[in-house]
Amino acid sequence: MSSEMPPQPPSAPVQPPVFPQPTNRPGMGTILFDDGAAFRVWAPFADSVAVAGTFNQWSSTAHPLASEQNGYWSADIPGVQIGDEYQFVMQNGDQPLIWHKNPYASQVVNSSGNAKVHDPTFDWTGDDFVLPPWNELVIYEMHVGTFNNATGSGPGTFDEVIPQLAYLTDLGINAIQILPVAEFAGDYSWGYNPSQPFAVESAVGGPQGLYRFVKAAHSHGIGVILDVVYNHLGPGDLDLWRFDGWSDDQHDGGIYIYDKARSHTAFADTRPDYGRPEVRQYLRDNVLFWLDKYHIDGLRLDSVVNIRNRYGNQDPSGDLPDGWSLLQWMNDEVRRTQPWKITIAEDMQGNAWITRGTGAGGAGFGSQWEASFVHTVRDVLLAQRDQDQDLYAIRDVVSHSFNGDLTQRVIYTESHDEDANGHQRLPEEIWPSNAGSWFSRKRSTLGAAVVFCSPGIPMIFQGQEFLEDGYFKDTRPLDWSKLEKFSGIHALYRDWIRLRRNWSNQTVGLRGQGLHVHHLNPTDALIAWHRWELGGPGDDVIVVLNFANRSYDSYNLGFPRPGLWRVRLNSDWQGYSADFNNQAGYDTVADGPGRDGMPFSANVGIGPYTVLVLSQDRG
Repeated sequence: MSSEMPPQPPSAPVQPPVFPQPTNRPGMGTILFDDGAAFRVWAPFADSVAVAGTFNQWSSTAHPLASEQNGYWSADIPGVQIGDEYQFVMQNGDQPLIWHKNPYASQVVNSSGNAKVHDPTFDWTGDDFVLPPWNELVIYEMHVGTFNNATGSGPGTFDEVIPQLAYLTDLGINAIQILPVAEFAGDYSWGYNPSQPFAVESAVGGPQGLYRFVKAAHSHGIGVILDVVYNHLGPGDLDLWRFDGWSDDQHDGGIYIYDKARSHTAFADTRPDYGRPEVRQYLRDNVLFWLDKYHIDGLRLDSVVNIRNRYGNQDPSGDLPDGWSLLQWMNDEVRRTQPWKITIAEDMQGNAWITRGTGAGGAGFGSQWEASFVHTVRDVLLAQRDQDQDLYAIRDVVSHSFNGDLTQRVIYTESHDEDANGHQRLPEEIWPSNAGSWFSRKRSTLGAAVVFCSPGIPMIFQGQEFLEDGYFKDTRPLDWSKLEKFSGIHALYRDWIRLRRNWSNQTVGLRGQGLHVHHLNPTDALIAWHRWELGGPGDDVIVVLNFANRSYDSYNLGFPRPGLWRVRLNSDWQGYSADFNNQAGYDTVADGPGRDGMPFSANVGIGPYTVLVLSQDRG
């Protein structure tokens, strides 16, 4: 949070001062024109503002900005070129000169270096990608720095992800959610410490790397959802801290940060001032910046509960109405301009108002991560004994929805949060130090089946599909050798995803709104449910899950329609692992009497910790 000028090369002779006029060009930060650039910055407590850079030999006096008499300063500066480095230089009373980067800078040398005049052009020719309907999404959460770190000389980059897009396409996912890539302190981070919210992290490829990555993903039919952080800023290398030199007894952080009573979060004492119009505009502009400039297909907002509540929980005494109205404004702007793009909240409080429309008083998000789902499923899978597994809890979380819409929740068993913060990846937690064991493979894939067969938008975390183990760390790249070692597990995930997306037009119901948990046998740890969109052959789907370490040659349960039901997937198949039981999960005929509230019944065979998916052929 230093306000001192960074080391600079020796200065050339100082240019004579100019007498500026405010620019009449719209925008903030740098606005390019044919022979230079306009600069505009908000610094309401500064006595004077200038811009210094490589274009004026870092003179603090050569290019003053003119006051617009409203807290903003601006001027047209001829001769500025793309690639020039610069900082704003501000005088506040008798303080030393304050050197800070442009808050709107979309490129910086690094988090402690200079801003750069960024080339905004990119050839988007041929990029006509539109995000699929939300009920067809399958999300792959990715940390760019560890996904495919081929060189090992630093964090992985966008360009190193691009060669693996064909792999992800074959896996079947159609959206990548990347952890935050706004410039952060240092080179290694999860990204939840943004120092420059508009700049793309230099260590993972900067703006041009993100351009190339998004266009390449789109060419593979994959949307890109970006994680963004508005609940706190920094705190490291945060030029926004006391940006123009102002602070007082109640405002440590200056113009961008809330007063002391509201600035504190569990992450840092840098919660933005959601009530100040200029800060609201700044954060709203950031939302549209990513969607417009980089063709990002959606945003996931980190820890929304810390935007709407000062305590980060449901305590009404901590409500932040300014934060709630800001969220509504952001979502309204996205719906107004690009309604097919998705906004996802990480609120984790089970609050249906997060995804309720703003017209009804809700926050207006398209979807939200659901904490109860992941915690319930993991708790059941981690039970030491089969009889301790709570299948009623599974029934309840599978059946849950926000506002009656399956797309309003994102469901998963692994994420960057669940696989760290005192926890490890699910196979590792099932059997510590033995993530490759039969039990770990069987139970963790059973959890994946619950994800892919439940109402909601399914998500997996990078490496989950080939049984990556241990803790998620920003310095620990994925071990791609496991893709060969656990190739059958990868094949199982691929089959799940293809069923979920109805690639063979046999399982439409898995992306429909219909769900009925019609069979629950807690004694034998077996549960079954019916999924459908409109109903009928190829639409109705029966999902049978055996949470016990035993097999059944013939198990009777209800079916919604008579006739032949074909097994579309049997997770006990030895093609997924040579030591699986290969218990016959045979095609069956529903011609028995009604059962489980269904008009017909049939027998199925099912192996231990196994899932069957059945549907009927289309006529």
